[in-house]
Formats: sequence, structure tokens, C-alpha cells
Amino acid sequence: MDAIFGSEIWKQLFVYSVTDPAHHIEVWAHVVRSLLRIGIGLGFILTIVPGLIWLERRLLSWMQGRLGPNRVGWQGLAQPIADGIKLFFKEDIIPTNVDRSLYILAPGVALAPVLMSVAVLPWNGSPDWGAVAPGLNIGILFLLAIASIEVYGVILAGWSSNNKYSLLGGLRASSQVISYELGMGLSIIAVLLMTGTLATQSIVGEQGIIGDPINIGNTAYTVYPHSLNSGFWHWHFLAFFPFGLVAAVVYLISMVAETNRARLALREADTEVEAGFHTEYSSMKFAMFFMGEYANMLIVSAIAITLFFGGWLAPWGALSQIPASAGAYLPAWLINTLNMAVIAPFWFGIKLFLLICFFIWLRATLPRLRYDMLMKFGWKGILPIGLVNVVLIALSMALQQSFGRLRGHLMAVAVGLGICFVLFVIKMATYRKRRLDTETTTISPIRREPAALPVPARRTREV
Repeated sequence: MDAIFGSEIWKQLFVYSVTDPAHHIEVWAHVVRSLLRIGIGLGFILTIVPGLIWLERRLLSWMQGRLGPNRVGWQGLAQPIADGIKLFFKEDIIPTNVDRSLYILAPGVALAPVLMSVAVLPWNGSPDWGAVAPGLNIGILFLLAIASIEVYGVILAGWSSNNKYSLLGGLRASSQVISYELGMGLSIIAVLLMTGTLATQSIVGEQGIIGDPINIGNTAYTVYPHSLNSGFWHWHFLAFFPFGLVAAVVYLISMVAETNRARLALREADTEVEAGFHTEYSSMKFAMFFMGEYANMLIVSAIAITLFFGGWLAPWGALSQIPASAGAYLPAWLINTLNMAVIAPFWFGIKLFLLICFFIWLRATLPRLRYDMLMKFGWKGILPIGLVNVVLIALSMALQQSFGRLRGHLMAVAVGLGICFVLFVIKMATYRKRRLDTETTTISPIRREPAALPVPARRTREV
């Protein structure tokens, strides 16, 4: 083992860091590293989507007291594979009057941004192997830019199908995504105010109080030390309490609407617009839309974990990694491999699983909203709450610099409670006025003149 892990090729590929000027990384190693990271990111998304489909069908059946897929394979595990084979060999029908170029392009436009978003999502703290593009220091801006492109695929699908139901579904999707992207953006801005950085790995590091890298013994292997006193109480959903929690709730609601998942799925409300924007699609083109929806669930959940729930960090700092001091008992390559490839992805995967179950739980329990209710909730509920929350976080940071950390934050919380009280009083006054108007309004019956009966024609006797 030492011959493999101590070789120069292994060190060029997996050990030497771009942040360490003492070691030079060859050009070929940079290329291979990039290809391997891309393969890891895309492979994770494309291989986990079939399992996610199986998980949703099984959990929905369990929550609703019915049978799910249980025939093909053990516990129905081979059912997603059978569905994929069926869609791959199914006849690809292109209707006559569609805009052929846009019709073919739309599924790729819908799926590609989702796959590109995985580039800046960190699965551990390494500057070399922590993400597909770990050195990108504007990761949040990249995510916001890419996330806004996905809706174009839906609009193109509805427009190019030359079907009024598909067009209606595409227009619904565009208005819904635009409405809830504003609330999602405000919740992300709240995190940026707390951390002061756009790099996703730095945002995770702020929640674990990660220090400078430490070499394991006299080797080039490194460990990024965590504070043993850190834990879930340092995660951003509890930062500037309760403002961080409000930002997390706003993001969680917005991400359900952003992915057009039930019960906020109005771009494909089957009872209203006949499956929506993909009515005219079949075979692998339909499968690409289907895959894009589930992959998008993974992406927005991973973003939520990165921003608010500690990313790849454990709920307690001591569980996040094996410390460098263990190098006296374990080989350095084993410590580094366990930290980067096992422990950190394990905690990230557990959190991802819980958020996916949250998606499925919403679909199994809540009723679908009407379109006007969804838009009203986005523009009159999510957007004002997110905007006021960002202002209060900025106010808290400013007051903390002048009056101290605790006193300044309590003053900002008092301002927030005052705003809530004023809004509550206004809302109660509105309800009281409506109730009084209802009680004082007299409802008089509508009196109409009886309709005149037709006079029967008199018969004349024939002579």
C-alpha cells in the first residue's frame, strides 16, 4: 500500500494542494483532476436520480397506506431501471406542427443548468477535491445565474409544442419561478450578509470554525482542523436568531416552488392543463424533463444544506473528521481518505436524504394550492418577509458594532417584534372591518315579476 500511496503519481493526483507553494502540480495532473471531479459530480447526480424516484414512490405509498413498486426486483428496486429501459426504447413521436428545432432543444435547456449547478457545491473542505470547481470564489453568483436558466427550457417546450395547454403550463412555470426566485434570492443574501463571502466552501467553513490546514506528521497529507466547540448551534439557520431561521424557512418554501414540486406544482397541474408543458413529449425527451425535475430537487436541497445546515459538517465538531494527532496511530493516507471521501460525504448525504424526505412528505400530505393563492403567497408573503428579514439582519450587524453584540442584536429583534405587532394590528383591524360590514349589510331577496305564461293558440273549427 505504501508503494501506491507514496508514489509521485498518486501525490500529483490526490495529495499535493494548489494552495501549497512547496509542491508543483504538473499540467497533466490538473487535467486529470478536473476530469475526475466532473465525473464524480455528474455521476452522483445521474446515478442517484433513479434511486430517488424509487424512494419517493415507496415513501408515498407508506405515508398514504398503499402499495408501492414491489414486483420488479427486491422491494421494487429494479422498477426505475425498467422504467428507464421502457422510455429509452419507446417510440419518439414528434407532432406535425411543432417548431422542430426549439422542440428538440428544450429538454436539453431544461436539464443542462441543473447538471452545471453541481460544480460549486462542496462535499468536503479540500481546496483540491472538495467540489467540481473548488477554487471558484463566486459560487453563489454562479448558482443564481444558472438556476434562472432552467425555466427557459420549460417555456421553450410549451411554445414550440404549438399546443395551448402546453403553452399555458409553460407560462405558469415562468411566472411561478420568477416569483419565488425573488424570495430565494433574499434568503441567500441574508447568508451573504452573515458570512461576507460568495465562496460556498468558505460559507460552510464559517459554520464549523475551520482553521488553517495542518500536515499529518511529515507527509504532504493535510487535515483542516475543526473547532471541537462548534456544532449545529453555529449553523446559519440559528445565526442572528430568529433572523437566520426565517431566512431558512423562506428558502425551504421557495425551493419547493422553484422545483415545481407538489403541492406547488402548477406548471403541470394534471386536472387543469393536461400535464402542462410536456404534453407533446414522449420517450427520452420526456425522460430528460423528468430527470431534470428530480436532479433539481437534489441541487436545491444541497444548496440549502450548504447555506443553512452546515454543509458536510457533523452536528458536533468532534465527529466531522479524524484529527491530525491520530497520525501517530494510523497512516496519513488513511486519515486523509477517510476525512475527505467517507466522513464528510456521509454527513452531507444524511442531510440530503432528510431534505428529500421533506419534499416527499409535503407531496403526501398537503393539498395543492390554487394558482392565485400561490402567486399571492409569493408576492404578498414570501417577498416582504424576506426583504424585511434582510433589513433586520443588516440593522443587527450595524447595531452590534455600536452597542455590543448582545445588546445590538436584542435591539434589532425588538424592532422586528415591533414591525410584527404593527402588521398584526393592521390585519386585525382589516378583519374587524370586514366582519362589521358583513353584519350590517342587509341582504334583501331579489323580487322578480312572474314570467307571463304563453297564451295557447285557439283552434278554429274546420267547416
